[in-house]
Amino acid sequence: MLIAQVALDVPVNRLFDYAAPHLTNAQVGKLAIVPLGRRRTVGLVMGLAEHSAVTESKLKQLETVLPSSIQFSKEDLALLRFCSDYYQHPLGQTVFTAVPPALRHARAQGLRPATIEYYRLSEAGRVIQPSHFSERQRGARLLLAHLQAAPLVNAAQIAALGAAAKRALRAFVANGWLVPGSMTGGRRDQTGFNSRPILTPEQAHTCREIAEQQDCFLVWLLHGITGSGKTEIYLHTIDAVLRAKKQALVLLPEINLTPRVEELFRARFPDARIVCLHSVVSEAARARHFLAAQAGEADIVIGTRLAVFTPLPQLGVVVVDEEHDASYKQNDGLRYNARDLAIYRAKQRKVPVILGSATPSLESYANARAGRYRLVHLTARAQPGAILPATRLIDMREHRSSSSLSKEALEALRLRLARGEQSLVFINRRGYAPVLFCPSCGWAAACMRCTARMVLHTRTGSLHCHHCGGVAPVPRQCPDCGERELLPVGRGTQRVEASLRDAFPAARLMRVDRDSMARKHAWAQALASIDRHEVDILVGTQMLAKGHDFERLTLVALLDVDQALFSPDFRAAERLFGTIVQVAGRAGRAKLPGEVLIQTMVPNHPLFAAALTHDYAAFAQRELAAREHAGFPPFVHQALLRAEALQPKPLQEFMQRAAQLARALKPRVTVYDPLAPAIERVAGKSRLQLLVQHRSRQQMQHFLQAWNEQLAAGNERRVRWAIDVDPLEI
Repeated sequence: MLIAQVALDVPVNRLFDYAAPHLTNAQVGKLAIVPLGRRRTVGLVMGLAEHSAVTESKLKQLETVLPSSIQFSKEDLALLRFCSDYYQHPLGQTVFTAVPPALRHARAQGLRPATIEYYRLSEAGRVIQPSHFSERQRGARLLLAHLQAAPLVNAAQIAALGAAAKRALRAFVANGWLVPGSMTGGRRDQTGFNSRPILTPEQAHTCREIAEQQDCFLVWLLHGITGSGKTEIYLHTIDAVLRAKKQALVLLPEINLTPRVEELFRARFPDARIVCLHSVVSEAARARHFLAAQAGEADIVIGTRLAVFTPLPQLGVVVVDEEHDASYKQNDGLRYNARDLAIYRAKQRKVPVILGSATPSLESYANARAGRYRLVHLTARAQPGAILPATRLIDMREHRSSSSLSKEALEALRLRLARGEQSLVFINRRGYAPVLFCPSCGWAAACMRCTARMVLHTRTGSLHCHHCGGVAPVPRQCPDCGERELLPVGRGTQRVEASLRDAFPAARLMRVDRDSMARKHAWAQALASIDRHEVDILVGTQMLAKGHDFERLTLVALLDVDQALFSPDFRAAERLFGTIVQVAGRAGRAKLPGEVLIQTMVPNHPLFAAALTHDYAAFAQRELAAREHAGFPPFVHQALLRAEALQPKPLQEFMQRAAQLARALKPRVTVYDPLAPAIERVAGKSRLQLLVQHRSRQQMQHFLQAWNEQLAAGNERRVRWAIDVDPLEI
């Protein structure tokens, strides 16, 4: 009798055996309905065996293999097994992380691969001008501008422009201004490629090098200054891959980067079948895109970190853009790093993987210096006439101001307004003020559920906790002493926006943060407004830091960056340098020269010396030397046991026991004492963490496997815990 080894979405790190006399090897990797206790559930068949540790009388029967088209290949299953083992996460839960939610139950088995709908302007549509529509027909004007900028757009992109554009779409089709179509079915004989920009010598040389190694595994670390044309290298490499009738996987760190990238790829590959996979895509559409990729009917898959698990039978290249970005690391559940899994996938399939960044992670840079990665430099901007922006520091000790901005920054903004150019004011903090403070007794508004201050949001007239999501009304007086004049302390995007409105009442301002962009399609509409030069000054957070190309943006001012210099996190300096370089790179990307102003109280810090000259190599060399001396990654490998509980006592007991178990294993692994994180309590739960590290990745993995098994055997129900391998936040 054949035994089906089935992965179930349960927190147990093992497979479940079921009798399956009629199952064949061809059905391994498919979903099946199996009994589990008193209920029926969906599992994934991971393999077949001839024997089981379960006695035959207790062995339950696999009911049916679902007739859906979802099926993981042997390579896909091997990736999931590796992911489960390396990140110390139950195999079943790892498997079902990779399965789109709409495919995790039997009801969705009627889904089929996506038919990719698109639209392009017809001959009659190409002669239409914006003046054809009245000022009230904003949807039609917006749709026309979008279609004129991108020769090929899909229905999802048009929907992202808003309801008015969707209504205009029907009128465009009825008038014969649009040609609708679809892309589905078998593979084409040839893929069109609209090659527009002329490659720089550096770009051309890099493309030739990658093309020569197209059929083997190699990690390319593409270190290019902002605006150097890394995306153009991705496009040319993918063109060669599509001509070889293979597929491409493109990973992006954030959802807000996908609309622009998708639009660019559709314009450059008008005949390619492109699908997007990220959380904004509806569950049904995401499932169909997943199936299209698995069936070989999608040529290019663009997505955020979860897209790394997408089955691609003809994978030819993997691209990881902004590879340094911490968003590639999942911070709950399966705590994987999509960049590292992308490298593993490429090695599995013997295809190249391109890691691109203006500020590579120090782990990747160290691998390149050691010869494990192939390092390629792009040192000049690709746009003719474009140069790196001039960068200077403003010493806020000498230029104190009651406003958020110095007089120099305000004058620079005034100059751009006079020229009709755009500016970006960057402050990486949402809300109006991070603290509401009583000047009489020192009381500060704190979250009742977290060990954190509540942030004042003036638009809603309330206090918000950015950790647990709690909201509270602004008190009319101090709850401790009764003082009525409570003061906002510090700055957030809302307060900076208010200051700028006072300083420049005629300027057109736009605030870009998680609060202002929370509405569906708000980000796509914001980008369209910026492109149409309907915005003079942008005030924003990390959402504007990377990947965006605004041709008239010539000034960037960075506020309140000093706090990272005094953080206990050893990665804080790396993140700050990357943020400065990425944000500064938004200025002067076209023919107009750019300028960057950094307001700081510590202008003599060596980090700023490297930032002023855009010298990543100097910063990386100094930072790597410091980390090697201190024994930090990438010279050691770390794991963090994270635990939380409603009551502190069982949490402390669990962590002490965990430390004892770790030390009893007698490893050469360094085991530190349990400590509270920077924010000790979140959403009413106390938290502790325990750090372990070792110079050998292999030895660390052996230790973690044994430790994880012992911790799980304790069957602790009062404490929620997880092992975070290669943590980015400590």
